[in-house]
Amino acid sequence: MAELDIGQHCQVEHCRQRDFLPFVCDDCSGIFCLEHRSRESHSCPGGTVIKERLKSDTHASHLCSFKGCAEKELVPVICPYCEKNFCLRHRHQSDHECEKLEVPKPRMAATQKLVKDIIESKTEETASKRRKGAKNSATATKVALMRLKMHAEGDKSLPQTERVYLQVFLPKGSREKSKPMFFCRHWSIGKIIDSAAALASLRNDNNKSTAKKLRLCHMTSGEALPLDHTLEAWITREDCPLYNGGHVILEYLDEEEQFLKNVDSFLE
Repeated sequence: MAELDIGQHCQVEHCRQRDFLPFVCDDCSGIFCLEHRSRESHSCPGGTVIKERLKSDTHASHLCSFKGCAEKELVPVICPYCEKNFCLRHRHQSDHECEKLEVPKPRMAATQKLVKDIIESKTEETASKRRKGAKNSATATKVALMRLKMHAEGDKSLPQTERVYLQVFLPKGSREKSKPMFFCRHWSIGKIIDSAAALASLRNDNNKSTAKKLRLCHMTSGEALPLDHTLEAWITREDCPLYNGGHVILEYLDEEEQFLKNVDSFLE
């Protein structure tokens, strides 16, 4: 009878036992008996290789190339554009300021347009505030004019289209501080002074050679308006804030005086 050839011998030199159900090592692919099936029992060279590889991988590190960064990674992170190694935090082109980074032109154009729109909106906002301020000022002027028209005194025979309304501050020592009046825009300053003096019952010696003369003075500058100028010539001047509904001062001045002193005292 022929002898059956079943099983295999253990590859451990001092064992060589024939096993009918041998074990195959997953690491070194060796054939072993039940006693030597573990890696430790047959001193598996495959296990040593794995341990060395794990040990080597533990100490492997890849330093980040970004300036000032000391981060390291266990695996290399290579930029496909500049081909340098970086850590995970600096792996993107924009993060490590890649020398081959190209900014898309459409995005740049869009950014420039956005900045331009913001600047224009701010400019428009400022202009809007100025227009609003001017509008408020114009509204205040209209309101002041309406109040003057309600109480102003003057020659009622004058047409409405020729009337100019003014708040006239009276000379120091008068019973009233000021009085609303209206005059003809075509009258001379001298005639306006005569009319204002009559309406406020003031002494008027402008036709006499006396020391003091009644003069109509500008509220802002204190300048005595020339007697031969017309009122219209002053309210149409761009450099003079004298307007329909504005303020003027009536005061006695010496013959040689051309400006009124202490203008602010009339507003106190």
